Amino acid sequence: MNTEEIEKFLDTKTSEKNNYVKIDFKKRDSIYGLFIKDRDYNDLKSKNFWRIVTRPHFDEYNKSKNVNLAKIFSGSDFTRLTLHSETF
Repeated sequence: MNTEEIEKFLDTKTSEKNNYVKIDFKKRDSIYGLFIKDRDYNDLKSKNFWRIVTRPHFDEYNKSKNVNLAKIFSGSDFTRLTLHSETF
């Protein structure tokens, strides 16, 4: 996916509250994640990279807001984004 597609999804489907997203990839299994808007968000976005907290770290991130729990993924590897409404 390109930057514009990802950004449009994030702007229309997610908000400031925690909205978890199912991310499907071209060459790997899907993950559930939370897109993080940190101080380097615009710089990463310009290169189609995204900082995402994955499912195993949701609880810890929600308590601490520690961005070091996130990993950086390339948006060009995404095939589809789906809003995941399940509560964790």
